[in-house]
Amino acid sequence: MTRAAKASSLPSWRAEPPAPPDLDRPIIARILIVDDDERNAFAAVQALEELGHELVTAKSGEEALKRLLTEEFAVILLDLHMPGMDGYETAEFIRSRKRTARTPIVFLTAIFRDEAHVFQAYSAGAVDVVFKPVDPFILKSKVQVLVDLYMRTEEVKLQAAYQQWLLDEHDRVKAEKAQAERALRITEARQEAILKTLPIVIHSRRIEPPFAPLFVSDAVEDITGFPASRFVDDPTFGSSRIHPDDLQMVVDRVSNTARIGHYSVEFRWLCADGQYRILQDQGVLAPSEDGEAREIFGVILDATDRKQLEEQLAQARKMEAVGQLTGGVAHDFNNLLTVVLGNIDMLGRKTEDEARRARRIDAIRQATERGRDLTRQLLAFSRRQHLSPVSLDVNALIADFTPLIRQAVGEAVTLEVKLADQSLCAHVDPTQLETALLNLAVNSRDAMPNGGVLSITTSGETDAGGDRVVIEVGDTGVGMSAEVRERVFEPFFTTKEVGKGSGLGLSQVYGFVRQSEGEVRLDTAPDQGTRFQLRLPASDAPAEVVRAEEPPPEVQGGTERILLVEDDPTVLALTLDMLIGLGYAATTATHAAEALEIIRSDAPIDLLFTDVVMPGGISGVELARTARGLRPGLPVLLTSGFMGEGAVLETAEFPLLDKPYETAALAAKLRKVLDRPARRTRRSPEAKARAKADETSTIAAAE
Repeated sequence: MTRAAKASSLPSWRAEPPAPPDLDRPIIARILIVDDDERNAFAAVQALEELGHELVTAKSGEEALKRLLTEEFAVILLDLHMPGMDGYETAEFIRSRKRTARTPIVFLTAIFRDEAHVFQAYSAGAVDVVFKPVDPFILKSKVQVLVDLYMRTEEVKLQAAYQQWLLDEHDRVKAEKAQAERALRITEARQEAILKTLPIVIHSRRIEPPFAPLFVSDAVEDITGFPASRFVDDPTFGSSRIHPDDLQMVVDRVSNTARIGHYSVEFRWLCADGQYRILQDQGVLAPSEDGEAREIFGVILDATDRKQLEEQLAQARKMEAVGQLTGGVAHDFNNLLTVVLGNIDMLGRKTEDEARRARRIDAIRQATERGRDLTRQLLAFSRRQHLSPVSLDVNALIADFTPLIRQAVGEAVTLEVKLADQSLCAHVDPTQLETALLNLAVNSRDAMPNGGVLSITTSGETDAGGDRVVIEVGDTGVGMSAEVRERVFEPFFTTKEVGKGSGLGLSQVYGFVRQSEGEVRLDTAPDQGTRFQLRLPASDAPAEVVRAEEPPPEVQGGTERILLVEDDPTVLALTLDMLIGLGYAATTATHAAEALEIIRSDAPIDLLFTDVVMPGGISGVELARTARGLRPGLPVLLTSGFMGEGAVLETAEFPLLDKPYETAALAAKLRKVLDRPARRTRRSPEAKARAKADETSTIAAAE
């Protein structure tokens, strides 16, 4: 008789109980991107892929509806303007089906920006409207909120199903207890099974190392995936699966039980499914009849869910900081853009004398430079800025920079500088270090409105991370409350009056030090002053003499032939004008595959000038390496406005010109690269043979 037949032949109260919902089943969030333009769809995918969710694209409303018949999605990104079935009609079909009626729809549009169309979009069931070109940060933030809502809803459903299962089990057990006495043993067994679902493991172990388990309750299998016998039969099994970074801590805590009578420790344990779970183990000494301790009794709890809740709380705080960051960026950039657009409008609409025209151009330049500085400060906080570190004597740099700090803090503040007797070398960017010191000094000045003492000291220390150069900047100011201290490094967070501070000074300090593999420590309290410690890794290399680069006396061009690679058409056109204006002959390409075709040809090229971040799967760094393989010695100059964390390190092998750049900066950088001695720009047969294998794989990826 089959199992199903046996179950059907039993009385209803003896039917096999249903299996509980699988709480470990991963919840997958899928995002549907509907856009007939592959470039827009690709841009959306690029913006969202780091969220780690499954991204699905559809080229039309019809294709999207077909997928929705059989697939479930957390969010739908829907283009309004599509041939055939447009976004409104597609949304109407989606909302008409019970299964997809509540799926969030975010409309994407580059055309319908007026209020009437926006109202129509919301009437059609959209939860939001995003205008093209899509800002990746904004799109990612909006989608993440909707995906988080979906995943939390699914988690709630799963937990509700589990709770209902527990209730149903409880009711069923109560019904069975009302049956005949012969069913009593079955009822008790089922009650025990319910207790096993609780994430609690009772155990006992020996007091001597290696603290071999004597007893482990069966509930351990629900948490770890291994039966209790596995732990008892093999005394070293439990400790062998503790995370290596946590093992010594666990051994130390349990070892102390004989001395203090109890222990409590939290550690990561590798379960049968290959995943680490966080276990909390607490135990006490169990004395025998003669009063001597013979055993340790303990309880193990699965603390993974609690940790996840703590991480969710941290994520909520992070989202608050993101909102603050977004508002600050919008405020500052809108002010800058108002200056730029207003002056451009006045220049285009009326004829003015040369002096007024020059003032407007200067205002545009200043606003643009402020925007560039703001971008660099944000990149510093996120540790994505391009650094130019050198091995420098920190004492010498501070000594040379002290007059500027003294001027910045004013006469009301007494500046005390105490430098270590020994030479202190660190491998850092000198400009960013000076900026960090200036930001700290200005903050200290503002914290001492009635004057006070600003102290800067240096010392050498050794900690767990190795030798450190410690720079301490302290003041006798008003100090900070605990609430302010928690948020002091957040970008755009400031306690100063409106217009008195951007809120980016300390975020620059934090980002620069962390990117330099250092640490920032803060000691402060209300009315007790503030002390910042910049703890930078020490360097064994000899100190270099740091000299500020003098600007060239005049813009110097050339007649060399330059291959310009840039995917943004407006930047490409502007840079081409700059190069031609400097006298260079320029050939252009908009992506790596096109550039490689030119490099493989016999076209004369004296320098490759390429953007770092480009579409097509090949970065400017990879293009430069392949180009060097094809034409050994070919000079390369990279440029970028933003790079990912890995690219910041990759670009170190080639000279880099940060965006935005002016003609003078471009001219100086080109001459510096071109005037380096001994370069080969033509391919030899041997070079072709050596580069062939690498070239084949790179070109295949580009095409």
